[in-house]
Amino acid sequence: QVQLMESGGGSVQAGGSLRLSCEVSGYSYSSYCIGWFRQARGKLREGLASINAERGTTYYVAFVKDRFTISQNSAKNIMYLQMNDLKPEDTAMYYCAVARVFGDCTFDDGEFRGAGHVWGHGTQVTVHA
Repeated sequence: QVQLMESGGGSVQAGGSLRLSCEVSGYSYSSYCIGWFRQARGKLREGLASINAERGTTYYVAFVKDRFTISQNSAKNIMYLQMNDLKPEDTAMYYCAVARVFGDCTFDDGEFRGAGHVWGHGTQVTVHA
């Protein structure tokens, strides 16, 4: 049984930083993508950053690549999203997810281009001016 649990969200001032964590357990696929998504109020869910576990490569959407960094601690089975220079428009519920994907870990309509998505429950990030 695959389980994901996010943590690290909170309320911060614009320009501040947060590091989100995603603890993953029970995943045994040899080829998979794991990454971060967010959904703001009244907006569609959007992918942010991902890791291809087989290739060890990362992918970022254009609007976060200069401020956000995805990484993982394989020994602790935890994935991180370091977010710097946060802006009010970053306010959203942030989710981590994993899916089996054969190829690049890019996004389509707020999810991976693959099957078997498993989602965490989310952690709220609020950025105020």
